[in-house]
Amino acid sequence: SRLSFARRLHISERLYPCRRRIDPWTHFEITSGPALYCCIAALSCAGSLLIDCIQSSPSPYTAAFRISQDVATMPGPEKVVLHPLVLLSVVDHYGRIAKDTKKRVVGVLLGEVSKGSVDVTNSFAVPFEEDDNDPSIWFLDHSYLEIMCKMFKKVNAREKVVGWYSTGPKLKEADLDINSLLSKFTENSEPVLVICEVQPKEIGLPFTAYHAIDEVRDDGTEKAQKVFISVPTEVGQTEAEEIGVEHLLRDVKDATISTLSTDVSAKLQALNGLKSRLQEMQEYMGHVLSGKLPVNHDIMTYLQDIFNLLPNMNVEALSKALAVKSNDMMLVIYVASLIRSILALHKLIDNKEQRMWAEKEAAKAQDAKKDAKKEAEEKNAKDAKKDTEAKPDTMDTDA
Repeated sequence: SRLSFARRLHISERLYPCRRRIDPWTHFEITSGPALYCCIAALSCAGSLLIDCIQSSPSPYTAAFRISQDVATMPGPEKVVLHPLVLLSVVDHYGRIAKDTKKRVVGVLLGEVSKGSVDVTNSFAVPFEEDDNDPSIWFLDHSYLEIMCKMFKKVNAREKVVGWYSTGPKLKEADLDINSLLSKFTENSEPVLVICEVQPKEIGLPFTAYHAIDEVRDDGTEKAQKVFISVPTEVGQTEAEEIGVEHLLRDVKDATISTLSTDVSAKLQALNGLKSRLQEMQEYMGHVLSGKLPVNHDIMTYLQDIFNLLPNMNVEALSKALAVKSNDMMLVIYVASLIRSILALHKLIDNKEQRMWAEKEAAKAQDAKKDAKKEAEEKNAKDAKKDTEAKPDTMDTDA
């Protein structure tokens, strides 16, 4: 009956402190002591009638049973979208705190989570220190983090804590502990970790995103433990951010380089990135064949999808179409090179003509100067001669 069950709940709550637990099998959120927790199996089998009686009980000690959207059971994010403002903030944070050192900086990411996509639009730095000799010893200012979260919530309530960033450049031992600490500030989702490489050595996006999940072995010999898995990343921007980035790139971009050369360099950089990814795939397959790494069926599925997307070059029509297109492109490039060569020769001839004309003008000016100087000398000589001829006449008259 409802009354007797409520009395038993009242006794169990007085004997045991109130606890909040999650049952991984029934996914019920339970607020009660161990006595009530032992009745979960019977309650789950009894049906909705008994649950309705418990929920409608007037006793203040009655436990509330509801289907829980537990963080552990929720799926991870499908992708992480970072805005340029976040990347600029991370680089500025690193430049102010840890430039020319081996330290890393840590901060909090703000944004929104919708339809499996984490949209990171803002961030702020957090005081963080760790021991170089012992990575398990670290410090993160909790009070500063709480104050900043409250202040940002007042400024923009839509931006919530969605994760944290680190300048790595790789995952470290304390990252799981920091991630569990940041999970207290996120709402209905696990925080994402974004590692930003301020000095990237490889071609591609300078950041990688990770999401923590519970890994359980198939044989069940070990307990579930948190591990990081990679999440696809991309760069997103609004119209205002796009205009700001264009203004920033005006100072960085060299205006003397032509558009064709920049396009060719960008394609070359993309091909180098593709080459590095293919080498990584080759190394992974070699490790799997040698037994150094276990077989991951998800990775194998992705590799099979990549190979399925490759065109079949054995088809004559496809190979002919590719050859015609490449020939047309090469013809345009060849004609453009010829035009550029002709224009360069034309400029060379014009420069030579201008130089010869300038030399002639300079020679004429020099000859004119010489003639003027010679005329001046002759005039001076005539004047001097006249003066000498006039002096004896004056002497005779004086005599």
